[in-house]
Amino acid sequence: MLLEALGLAKRFGGVHAVADVDLAVGDRQVIGLIGPNGAGKTTLVNLISGHLRADAGAIRLAGEDITRLAPHALTARGIARTFQGVRLFKGLSAFDNVLIGTHSRMRSDVVRRLWPRGVPDRADREQALSLLARIGLARRANALAGELAYGDQRRLEIARALASKPRLLILDEPAAGMNPTETAALRELMRALVSEGVAILLIEHDVRLVMGTCERVAVLNFGRKIAEGTPAEVQADPAVREAYLGAEVA
Repeated sequence: MLLEALGLAKRFGGVHAVADVDLAVGDRQVIGLIGPNGAGKTTLVNLISGHLRADAGAIRLAGEDITRLAPHALTARGIARTFQGVRLFKGLSAFDNVLIGTHSRMRSDVVRRLWPRGVPDRADREQALSLLARIGLARRANALAGELAYGDQRRLEIARALASKPRLLILDEPAAGMNPTETAALRELMRALVSEGVAILLIEHDVRLVMGTCERVAVLNFGRKIAEGTPAEVQADPAVREAYLGAEVA
């Protein structure tokens, strides 16, 4: 198993944001994580990616205990992520944003590479351009990230995450702001990445995207995992339907 989260818990005051949650992601798998707003999805992802410290439980990556490692250490070990709210360097070009994603493999400091007048490795530059082409932004390479449409910013953030060559890619609401054509392209990108050996943990409100892409789906509600199984099993689970208060999950 590539990633194992065991009994994770996180409390904010008297609120159990995550309570005794187990989650596993295998090699070359796409695992979905869904739930109503406030269910604890992003908190769980923040625990896995080192942006929050768990109150209880353990996290293992390929058998190594990574529970207390900082985000940069996890990136170096092969975990990359996007965020629910886009976090780009909006005053830098799309190209430079992707280039920064290679920082875990660079021999020298990112800032020194990019400013002033730093020259990145040729391989890093070629990789950045290749990733921009892969997500359909090659023609916007020199555009400032902050000037891109919101859907393009989401795609750019994915490209930056891929620049670190992750084993596990965590996507937090990647389809937000995307039109149907862009969402379909995202689905194909995820399938291609899995075929190349990348595992994906997908947190997404577009339930059709989740159900049409993921091998297994876990459902959180009020910080607890209330269901896990194949998309068909999850869609048929009465507890899931109740959690969504009648929302369509098919």
